[in-house]
Amino acid sequence: MQHRKIKLTVRYDGYDYHGWQTQPGKRTIQAELSRAVSELVGRMVTVHAASRTDAGVSALGQSALFEVISPIPTENFKQAINDRLPDDIVVASAEQAPKDFDVMGDVSSKLYRYAICNGPDRPVLDIRHCWHIAKKLDVAAMDKAACLLVGRKDFKSFATAKDKRENSVRTIFSCSVRSSYEGQTRYAIRDTQYVYVDVEGDGFLYNMVRNIVGTLVEVGMGRLAPEKITEIIDAKTRTAAGPIAPPQGLCLMWVRY
Repeated sequence: MQHRKIKLTVRYDGYDYHGWQTQPGKRTIQAELSRAVSELVGRMVTVHAASRTDAGVSALGQSALFEVISPIPTENFKQAINDRLPDDIVVASAEQAPKDFDVMGDVSSKLYRYAICNGPDRPVLDIRHCWHIAKKLDVAAMDKAACLLVGRKDFKSFATAKDKRENSVRTIFSCSVRSSYEGQTRYAIRDTQYVYVDVEGDGFLYNMVRNIVGTLVEVGMGRLAPEKITEIIDAKTRTAAGPIAPPQGLCLMWVRY
């Protein structure tokens, strides 16, 4: 039997989970996937991911990897794993990866999307996957501020205090804010727009995207001028930026290699 690396594309609703990474006594995405694969191949297997998403964060394009010695054909892994997973996690694809493939180290970029429901009433069907803000947001001002985040910069001001990494320099390839009145579901809500913040980068600090979104919302509410973003970056301190956005609005859309 051949030793193989199997790369998965995984989608999950992270609302009821304590994030990706396995934690004793807590329900996590990694624990569920590792259990499912281990049951399938008959031995303990750990599934690793390209991005360790936080508690409450979802994914539509998480990349994951495990190593296995098994007679199971690669094309059969997708359905066999899905048969052993809860309904809020699904493997969208399974393929054999090269022997030297590094699911985290080989990442060239990731795209995170944050969804905001902007209107007077709570969106009861979408509330698990968005941040509800009643006050009307200035989307154009938010987008103007978002553009100032693009480039290779020191994003220490947007890292939580828990992030102890010495290097806080990252590259943001694109950052944009757009709105839609169609909503996330087919159920339209009167006088409500959905605001989407897309951030693509080569990597992110702990809670970096949520801190960016919280700061952009301050701009959208008129509490910060868009140009203030440059000063916040230059300050290199978390206290300079806005509050952190709640986790449920964040989704990992895809990972590229």
